[in-house]
Amino acid sequence: MDFKEGKYKVRDIKLASEGRKKIEWAESRMPVLMALREKYSKTKPLKGYKIAGCLHVTKETAVLVETLKAAGAKVSWSGCNPLSTQDDVAAALAKNGVEVYAWHGQNVKEFYWSIERTLDMKPNLTLDDGADLIFTVHNKHPELAKNIIAGTEETTTGVHRLRAMAKAKKLLYPIIAVNDAETKWDFDNVYGTGQSSIDGILRATSVMLAGKNFVVAGYGHCGKGVAMRAKGMGANVIITEVKPTAALKATLEGFRVMKMDEAAKIGDIFITATGVKDIIVKRHFEKMKDGAIVCNTGHYDCELNLEDLAEISEKKRLVRDNNEEYTLKNGKRIYVLAQGRLVNLAAAEGHPSEVMDMSFANQFMSQIRMAELDKEGVLLDPDVYDIPESQDQEIAGVKLQTMGIKIDKLSKEQEKYIDDYSAGT
Repeated sequence: MDFKEGKYKVRDIKLASEGRKKIEWAESRMPVLMALREKYSKTKPLKGYKIAGCLHVTKETAVLVETLKAAGAKVSWSGCNPLSTQDDVAAALAKNGVEVYAWHGQNVKEFYWSIERTLDMKPNLTLDDGADLIFTVHNKHPELAKNIIAGTEETTTGVHRLRAMAKAKKLLYPIIAVNDAETKWDFDNVYGTGQSSIDGILRATSVMLAGKNFVVAGYGHCGKGVAMRAKGMGANVIITEVKPTAALKATLEGFRVMKMDEAAKIGDIFITATGVKDIIVKRHFEKMKDGAIVCNTGHYDCELNLEDLAEISEKKRLVRDNNEEYTLKNGKRIYVLAQGRLVNLAAAEGHPSEVMDMSFANQFMSQIRMAELDKEGVLLDPDVYDIPESQDQEIAGVKLQTMGIKIDKLSKEQEKYIDDYSAGT
């Protein structure tokens, strides 16, 4: 382990050259963020601001981190999942002078130690995925909150919990819900999660999806994306849900919808995408076929109750990278991928660069917006805020331009007509 106090702690700094190649590849696929880097590297709107970040250390995240740095920010970073850090990318960031504390395979103590190190610089902005950094500030270092202008949150689970904190009047500083941007959750969550989750399953198992009964727990944005991609590869997709409207949407898309108790009997591959604990528990594992494959693409690893699985198993062994075989006391075998953590990041490389381009452009623009409000003396109440509609459309427009796609524009008469309540049939 390479460690320089106050600088970085990474697996092996010698991996930096390999990580740099990955980052350069991501840069070539992230034209929106690179255009923003070019623009704001000249004006440096984040000069004087210290950003603590807690987000998967991947090649795409590295492009975001170095864009924040180019805009003048001092950045300190940790990973938001113990198994998602790409060690060569972390090394490349450290080599480039970024304060980073992240390595693949962290235990819980190391994970939170890394978050603590990012707070040593006393940040005035935070950037989070899952809100572990924000929760650490609130629960262990509330005195730091008085100097924090605002934060941004990347994922559904984090936003949901932060809205609950705000409702309970427990939130100490304002948060921008980047996850809820249209250019984030309708693209990153759907197309990114769908493709990368299938990628993780295939890397860990090498099984054929065509003809398999593929069970998706949760038909939100992420579950919808996974179901779409599994269907495209010939799987028979089954959805489990608790929300009537979501279940109805899945039904009208042609998917079978049933309770997990029934799906457990016939599923070949299971993936959870709910953000809720105990989606698959002992009684489900007991009903599964011999050879069933189980994984998770929700933010936390509690959707699969692996303690229940261990209780009814007589042995466990690693059969492939990110693939553990549990042999049950009844002789059946169940295969758990990526230790129940995010299969798309632990067993694959996370979302494709092209879709993270928009998500991270939203992160970047939101950080700049908060810095600009600070300079203007505008203080937001501690609450969770959506990004402006104009930002969403601007980012989508730039993305279309980079793809060579042109769209129509309303005329002044058309714009006037939209709001003309006197117009009749």
